[in-house]
Amino acid sequence: MLAEAVRPVYASGECEIDLARRELRILGSPVPVGGRAFEIIEVLAESAGELVTKGELMDRIWPGAIVMENTLHVHTAAVRKALGRHRGLLKTVSGRGYRLLGDWSIRCRDTAVPPVGLQQIRISDETSGSNFPLTVTRLVGRSDAVQRIQDLVTAYRIVTLTGPGGIGKTSLAVTVARRVLGEFDNGGSLVELASLSDPALVPSTVAHALGLKLGGEVVSAETVARAVGGQNLLLVIDNCEHVIDAVATLAEMFVRLCPRTTILATSREILRIEGEHVYRVPPLDVPAADKKEPDHILNHSAVELFIARAKVLDADFSHTHDLPAISTICRHLDGIPLAIEFAAARAAALGIEQVAIGLHDRFALLTNGRRTAVPRHRTLRAALDWSYELLPEPERLLFRWLAVFPAGFTIHAAAAVMRESGLDASAVMGGVANLVTKSLVTLDQSEASTRWRLLETIRAYALEKLTDSAEANMAAGHHAGYFRDLFALPAPGTRSRLSNEDIGDRVREIDNVRAALDWSFAPAGDTAVGVHLTAAYAPVWLHLSLIGECRDRCERALLAWDGESGLSARLQMELQIALGNTLIVTLGSGEEIITILTSAFEIAKALNELDAQARVLASLSTAYIYYGEYGQAQTALEQLRQVAHELGDSGIVAVADQRIGTRLLMAGRHREAQRCFERILETPLPPEEQRPEFWNYIHARAMARALMARTLCLQGFPESAHREALMSVEEVQATDHPLSICRVLHFGPCRIASMTGDFVAAERAIAHLIEIAARLNALFWQVMGRFLEGKLMVERRDFAQGLTVLREAFDICGRTGWRVSYPEFRGALAAAHLGLGQLGEALDAVDDAMARSGPRHGQMWYLPELLRIKGEVLLQQGSDLSMLAEDCFNQAAGMAREQGALFWELRVALSLARLRVIQGRQNNARQILAPVYGRFTEGFGTADLRAAGAMLDTLPLV
Repeated sequence: MLAEAVRPVYASGECEIDLARRELRILGSPVPVGGRAFEIIEVLAESAGELVTKGELMDRIWPGAIVMENTLHVHTAAVRKALGRHRGLLKTVSGRGYRLLGDWSIRCRDTAVPPVGLQQIRISDETSGSNFPLTVTRLVGRSDAVQRIQDLVTAYRIVTLTGPGGIGKTSLAVTVARRVLGEFDNGGSLVELASLSDPALVPSTVAHALGLKLGGEVVSAETVARAVGGQNLLLVIDNCEHVIDAVATLAEMFVRLCPRTTILATSREILRIEGEHVYRVPPLDVPAADKKEPDHILNHSAVELFIARAKVLDADFSHTHDLPAISTICRHLDGIPLAIEFAAARAAALGIEQVAIGLHDRFALLTNGRRTAVPRHRTLRAALDWSYELLPEPERLLFRWLAVFPAGFTIHAAAAVMRESGLDASAVMGGVANLVTKSLVTLDQSEASTRWRLLETIRAYALEKLTDSAEANMAAGHHAGYFRDLFALPAPGTRSRLSNEDIGDRVREIDNVRAALDWSFAPAGDTAVGVHLTAAYAPVWLHLSLIGECRDRCERALLAWDGESGLSARLQMELQIALGNTLIVTLGSGEEIITILTSAFEIAKALNELDAQARVLASLSTAYIYYGEYGQAQTALEQLRQVAHELGDSGIVAVADQRIGTRLLMAGRHREAQRCFERILETPLPPEEQRPEFWNYIHARAMARALMARTLCLQGFPESAHREALMSVEEVQATDHPLSICRVLHFGPCRIASMTGDFVAAERAIAHLIEIAARLNALFWQVMGRFLEGKLMVERRDFAQGLTVLREAFDICGRTGWRVSYPEFRGALAAAHLGLGQLGEALDAVDDAMARSGPRHGQMWYLPELLRIKGEVLLQQGSDLSMLAEDCFNQAAGMAREQGALFWELRVALSLARLRVIQGRQNNARQILAPVYGRFTEGFGTADLRAAGAMLDTLPLV
């Protein structure tokens, strides 16, 4: 290395590296680069283009310290930023290290300048050489932020910590400053500007903090910077936002005249000067709303801070009991430390629940911070008043009006809402950018598209200002009108498809839509806007399986539509279609549903809307089936298939085929049903432009598989049925559509597991169905789950409990008129009575089920089993009825053969064989059972086949 007194200058093209002055210059002008980052440049320059490994760099730049590779990345990024358009000179050798490219010449300076050695890094809490205050309380959840800022301060000349009031900028700055103080030979100083009202006083305030004696000179940014000169010091400038221009001027002067001074600033608005590196202080981590487990909640820094501050105040609360409420508080306060500290203090006095309840008036609740806090941090309102009062009036107006977006906004949405406020799109875009720099608006990093939002606490403050300014109703009206137009129904006669991306865009706005609808149907709102928006948004609620919300919104809109001028029959039709679908799932009155859907169908025919006709017919056929009107259901399905083929839509055709196949299965026409389901499964998947809001081909395929499993099992292929049932669940789970999962579980896995005697799998599938249905408030599927649960209990011989569960489910259905799967579950009821020895009740139940199972009712599929159950009941009533019982068994066997239902044939054969054994006719028992058993080719581990095999082993060979 050259003699210490002579420090070289390396030059290559436009770039110079001056080791004596510790400057990187481009075209003769210094560019800002932090101390440790410059040392990287120095090491690479002295290596004359040779590779310097990562390990060598870290050992030389941070001798004796444990440094993570991420720290090196921060500093090399700072070097590249300083090099600007010459960033290619810093070459990364993947996985190894770095080299400095370029043709570098070396010239020596004549003036001896004391060298600046690579000193060992020192982390210290000593206050010598600084006025940094001692930290009173431990920083919670900020270890990553502290490390990141520490790296930035040694990599860049100017680092600005920004974020909303109360986010913890000052605490972080002071903590980091105390940790890196050993990096600066001349120490450091904290300059507090919060109490400063005159921007002209910024230079003198900095000079005073640094202890500079400027004599009679006019104190300016330049005179202060020249006085500091080449001192190696850290300057922390706190609370810059209200004098931001003066601070920016001073910082620029320091960059130019003080090559070894680093500035760490805190401000709600960034400086926007060359060389500045901005670190946006994040909020503390908050628990997810749907996670209630104590371990999950406690693993978040916002909760940790709340509990720590509450304990300091001797608050007494139970973790297990209070954690969900604490989680809610922290989430609603956006993880802002100051607000959480206020909340913890209030909780110590009022209790956790009272604070959670009182958050609707958070600015009255969250007051009285630490006595040592600056005045604007002693109440949450004061912290926000400070920022609001610094805004120019156009930005105040924009800030207030943006509060009408509870789910965030795009620039297009904001401009549309502001269209009559005097701010055009360009002004809105600039205003949003300014509000972001002032930490009042946040870029939503969680979204794939570009969106902004106000943190919940900041939005609550902006809403207060909007109300105080008497602008709330106008802003809400513009907001509702924008979303009405954005999601308007397609023009009559068009069949506009909503792609998955379209649905995603609409889902993202759900809270905006909710707010718009709440305003629309309020006394000061516009009901016409609400009706249009409800009709347009209904497919999204259905897609999300938000059935209860969709029902309530559609009922409200239809009530408002009645007699309202300017609202079309087409709107009524769309609302009725959505309402009919939701009433089916929520177990509404069958009569009411059929009336509503029939009205919608008449409108669709009058308007010649084929797509709407298909949607109505699909729902109407389901309603007819569930209501027990199978003839009407068949008519609706025939019409649906006709409309589907006329439209040529593969999704609608698949739904029509699936519904027709279901009817064939229920009628006991299993081979025809199987061919129908196979036709759906053999058809190639359509392209991505399917219609996820109603016609979803994958849902139809999954249902076809579930129903295929049933018909395969009935035809004597239980293993194949099991495979199809599992595939149906896998297929539908990929769609993330809970209602479709309920349907597939009900028609497929729940039934197959029970029929084959896998009671553990059946119990698991039924529990899953009930859990999803309860979460969705889908009463229909909850009741279906209870029916299956009761039937499974009977099959497990828990007759008393099964009887209770089945009766409860029948009582619910009786109040609404539903008859879905009526014969099957009445048969289970008969079996429960039989198991309890209640033979009269058993016979009544099975006769009732059989009366609803003939061809007129379309429920032939279960009739063989009902006849078998009746035969068992008759046998229990006395031996004199054995002939009648045998006649039931023979009828059941004949009907099962006619249907091709080998599964039922085996059950009947088992019952008849047992009767023959009782009669002492073992040879005849084998003749009955063996041929049926011999026709099976798979599934010999299932319950009925095991029972048949065991019986055959005990019977003599003929």
